[in-house]
Amino acid sequence: MEDTRDQSVGGNESSAGACSWISSWFTWSPTSEKLLEEAESQILQKTQSHYESRFVPLENGQRIWTLKFNPKASRVPLVLVHGFGGGVGLWALNFDALSKNRSVYAFDVLGFGRSSRPQLSSDPLEAEEQFVDSIEKWRENVGLEKFVLLGHSLGGFLASSYALRYPSRIQHLILADPWGFPVKPTEDNMNIHIPVWVKFLGAVLSPFNPLAGLRAAGPWAMLHTKTSNDRDIFILYSGETAFKNMTIPYGWAKHPMIYRIGNVNRDIPITMIYGSRSWIDHNTGKETKERRSGCYVNVQVITGAGHHVYVDKPEKFNDLVEGICQNVDNDDSEK
Repeated sequence: MEDTRDQSVGGNESSAGACSWISSWFTWSPTSEKLLEEAESQILQKTQSHYESRFVPLENGQRIWTLKFNPKASRVPLVLVHGFGGGVGLWALNFDALSKNRSVYAFDVLGFGRSSRPQLSSDPLEAEEQFVDSIEKWRENVGLEKFVLLGHSLGGFLASSYALRYPSRIQHLILADPWGFPVKPTEDNMNIHIPVWVKFLGAVLSPFNPLAGLRAAGPWAMLHTKTSNDRDIFILYSGETAFKNMTIPYGWAKHPMIYRIGNVNRDIPITMIYGSRSWIDHNTGKETKERRSGCYVNVQVITGAGHHVYVDKPEKFNDLVEGICQNVDNDDSEK
C-alpha cells in the first residue's frame, strides 16, 4: 500500500515546563548511578500509569535497563528507542497516553543511561551492529514477537538498522526526527551554507576531544568527570564514543541511512515525524518516499516542535503515534 501524504500537524498546547524536568535528566554525573536513578525517578513522577522496571540481562554480564507500561495489555506493543545522550525518562510525557491500550516498552540503549557501558567498536559499521544486536538480544529476553518500533534521533537510525536486519519483527516503523539520514554535502555547498545543526554537532563531536564537546553541549551536557584513566573515560561514555565513531566531521553519518532505507522490507509501513523547528532536515522524508516508491511512507511535520518533538508537542505526537498503533491493531485483527 502506498501513502504519499506529507502533512503538517498544528498544535497550540504549551510545552512550558518541559525543559525544567527534561533538563534534570542531563544534569547527572555519569560517575553516579544513584544520581541518575534519582533523576529518572523524579521525571517518572510525571506519569500516572503502572509500570514494571528491571535490568534485562544480555550476555557477558551486560544488561539493559527497561520499563514496561501496561504489562498485561494484549494489543500490539510499542517499543521506544531514545536518542543520543538520552534514556527512558525522556518519554515521561508520552507513557500515559501511549500505554492506555497497549504495553509500551522503553529501554536505555546500550552504552547510555543505566544500561551497561561496554567498550564498543571503533569501526562505525561494527558499532552500529553492536547496538542492533543488543536490541535483538533484549527483544529475545523480554519475549516480544512483533511490535511497533519507534526511534528518536540516533534511536531512529538504530531502529531503521534493526528493521533492515529483523524485518519480521516490525509491524510499523516510526522515525521521530531521525538522525543519520542525509548525505554530507560537497565542500562547495558546505562553504555556501552550513546549517546551525551542523555547526552544533561539529562542536559536540570535536575530533580533538569528543567528550569536551559533550560536557558543553547545552541540554546534552554531562558534568565533568574526574578520572586518571583515559580508557575509563571512553568506557564511561561508551555510547557517546561509539556515536562519535559513526560520524564524520560536523556530525554527518559515515554510512547514511538514506542509502539503505529503500532496502527495508517493502511490507513494513514507515511513518516519519519531524518538528517544524528542528535542526534535522525533514527533506529526507521526501527522499525516503522516492526511494520506497509504491510502499507506505507517511511524512508528518508537527508545527512549532523542535528536535525533541515528543516533548515539545506531546499531545500531537501522542495522537499521531496512537493513531498509527490503532491502525496496526485493526490490520492485525483482520488477518
